[in-house]
Amino acid sequence: MTLQRRGAGVAHTLHRFAPAIAGAVLLLASAGAWAAPDVLPGVIPGSSSGLTVKSQILVLMTILGLLPVMVMMMTSFTRFVIVLSLLRQALGLQQGLPNRIITGVALILTLLVMRPIGEQVWNEAFVPYDKDKISLEQALKIAEVPLSRFMLAQTSKTALAQIAHLAGEPAEMKPMDRGFTVKLAAFVLSELKSAFQIGCMLFIPFLIIDLVVSSVLMAMGMMMLSPLVISLPFKLLLFVLVDGWTLTVNTLVGSIHGI
Repeated sequence: MTLQRRGAGVAHTLHRFAPAIAGAVLLLASAGAWAAPDVLPGVIPGSSSGLTVKSQILVLMTILGLLPVMVMMMTSFTRFVIVLSLLRQALGLQQGLPNRIITGVALILTLLVMRPIGEQVWNEAFVPYDKDKISLEQALKIAEVPLSRFMLAQTSKTALAQIAHLAGEPAEMKPMDRGFTVKLAAFVLSELKSAFQIGCMLFIPFLIIDLVVSSVLMAMGMMMLSPLVISLPFKLLLFVLVDGWTLTVNTLVGSIHGI
């Protein structure tokens, strides 16, 4: 009796939070085995599946545990956090800008950029599914379209062709018709490349300041004095005078296509 009551309580709880669970699953789109019809129905109460309550909880916890990673991989968070980390290193502020600040700024920019995509997924996929107008499988397919378009807009043709070749997909296949994992892998590689390109552009002015300060100190015979101590105020002054944070944010947001 105790196990039956506990199982009924778990099922009732899952039923109450089914819309939220479905929304989380929609963000995953079809990026793995969790989007298979024989697995996802077991997570949503009331559907026909041979999964027990323990199996449903296990699948649910796995999805929720991987959701943050998948969301970061399907957005521009990777680009933002890498560029901001490189900017911190170029300024020489490893201790002045904690990782939490870098992550927080990257998350805010990610929410700003991904808001139109999120609203489209919510209105076209989650709301109809929550009102029982479409099935979960249909909602997943609808949610995948705007995410795929966004990722393909940032993905280079070279990266997509290389990943498609590794996956064994035909070269003549259209980008939107390729597997979601292929598009996701190519998107991540393109984001890393874009982040390093932007970071290199930000690094050059501060590198010049470091070289000039180092040359002056060597000419004055002050080789025991660290150039970083002298160059840091000049780099901060330059960054403030040119309104560096605004320029950096404009560069990052402006580098995103299809929004």
